Amino acid sequence: MEKKYAPLSGYLFVLIELVLLFLIVVSFLRGMVVPAVVLIPVFLLLSIGFLIVDPNESSVLVLFGAYKGTVKTNGFYWVNPFLSKKKISLRARNFDSEPIKVNDKIGNPVMIGVVLVWRVQETYKAAFQVNDYEHFVNIQTEAAIRKLAGLYPYDNFEDEKAEVTLRSGGEEVNDELEKELTERLSIAGVEVMEARINYLAYAQEIAQAMLKRQQAAAIVAARYKIVEGAVSMVEMALEQLSQKRIVELDEERKAAMVSNLMVVLCGDKETTPIVNTGTLY
Repeated sequence: MEKKYAPLSGYLFVLIELVLLFLIVVSFLRGMVVPAVVLIPVFLLLSIGFLIVDPNESSVLVLFGAYKGTVKTNGFYWVNPFLSKKKISLRARNFDSEPIKVNDKIGNPVMIGVVLVWRVQETYKAAFQVNDYEHFVNIQTEAAIRKLAGLYPYDNFEDEKAEVTLRSGGEEVNDELEKELTERLSIAGVEVMEARINYLAYAQEIAQAMLKRQQAAAIVAARYKIVEGAVSMVEMALEQLSQKRIVELDEERKAAMVSNLMVVLCGDKETTPIVNTGTLY
């Protein structure tokens, strides 16, 4: 588990280094070679222990294979010169994945890309639980996309019972993606700040067929509305003619009138009416 390390002030050891440098110079000037030779390795050894931690960065400290702690507070410090230092950024990062081909719940190949905002939360896990935490984030994001695609259909054309789809799921699908990524990346000490689908389309080999299917469905839906409206208009016309007694029509002529009105209202092209200038019969 991650633990804090309390380093010493770097400015104090800068002063100590200056004193040692002064003593080395004075020793050489006075011909005291042995003290100077002894102080030089001490001076060099202490200089290795300086550590600078920038804002939103950390330094993981290891002594001969043993984890000693992490310095997260920015500043200028001095630590044991024998400690190895591994810097890990704590800043938020964006990962914009390239769209990958996956199969949705009903087997259709689709292309999905996501944008992920993440940052390292536990430096111990990021440094020691995985070999390369940045590469781990990339691979696990792709795995999460594949699993997410298998949970939902692209749309509900083929699965009419599907209440949530990749195309219309919105926040629910994104929340599921974020939950899956949080579980997968927790092993590396990574916090998922946000995960969203930013690209969604059918794969190229079926895109044209699916486009035609969507167009056909749109045409059918439009025709349904047109017929529904036309029936209402014909019904209203017959009712108004009957109530106002403008003209009396038998059943045969009502049927002819309904047929003509339906042709006019539902036809794809504009009709060319023929004006009857004679008698009704």
